[in-house]
Amino acid sequence: MDSKTIYTKEEEQFIKYWEQNRLKKKKLLKTMLWGLPSGLILFVAILLNFFSGWYKRASMVANADPSLLVILLIAGIIIVAFTVIFSSSHKWDRNEAYYQELINRKINL
Repeated sequence: MDSKTIYTKEEEQFIKYWEQNRLKKKKLLKTMLWGLPSGLILFVAILLNFFSGWYKRASMVANADPSLLVILLIAGIIIVAFTVIFSSSHKWDRNEAYYQELINRKINL
């Protein structure tokens, strides 16, 4: 990068991409799809841990109260929803901050 160019090729591509897609990416439904796999993986890991039976006392308590499965499913839905919303908004914020940093670099020169 010489003194006349401000951005690398990747940075220029990102600026063009983000200018075109930043409002699309902010929409809730589309961004939720990015965080869904991580939320589901976390919930499946919790279920596997719960049903594996590695801790005998926890298994006894789980078998004694049938409503515990419903509570676990509700908690799982909440965990997945939180993970989906948090990860998608975090990814959007990260890209927006990077975009603003690149734009400010051009303004300050």
